[in-house]
Amino acid sequence: MMLLAILALLAVPRDTLGIYEGWGAFRDPSPLRCFAIARPVGGRGEGFASVATWPREGARSQIHIRLSRARAANARVTLSVGERRFELSGGAADAWAPDARTDRAIVTAMRDGRSMSVESVGANGAPFADTYALKGAATAIDAAAVGCAGR
Repeated sequence: MMLLAILALLAVPRDTLGIYEGWGAFRDPSPLRCFAIARPVGGRGEGFASVATWPREGARSQIHIRLSRARAANARVTLSVGERRFELSGGAADAWAPDARTDRAIVTAMRDGRSMSVESVGANGAPFADTYALKGAATAIDAAAVGCAGR
């Protein structure tokens, strides 16, 4: 079921590098990028979490979160893994780490964590959280990194 949900997120042709529990690893040929991706537990809305490598841009382990719903204009977006908390930058329905150092810290926390949540306040004023199981995340992140290595 989770595999079908992940594949439904992917509307363009891409190479499947592997499916690991609730996480998938994929490669887009043009522009070349490789990424690990998962939907939130329960799969509400259009939400997903991804960790991407963009060789041409020199980006590695870059976090991108698509929130399951639009957030209020000035609402904070907080990603939590265990006791670690990270404030993300965001648009109306997307969020990302403010810098490469934070990307690395989040990925390190994900490797050791069991779950992560992304919390904000919706455009309707109600708080919400998208929760992700992290089982398989480290393997999918590694498969994505290898998929773009040396390219």
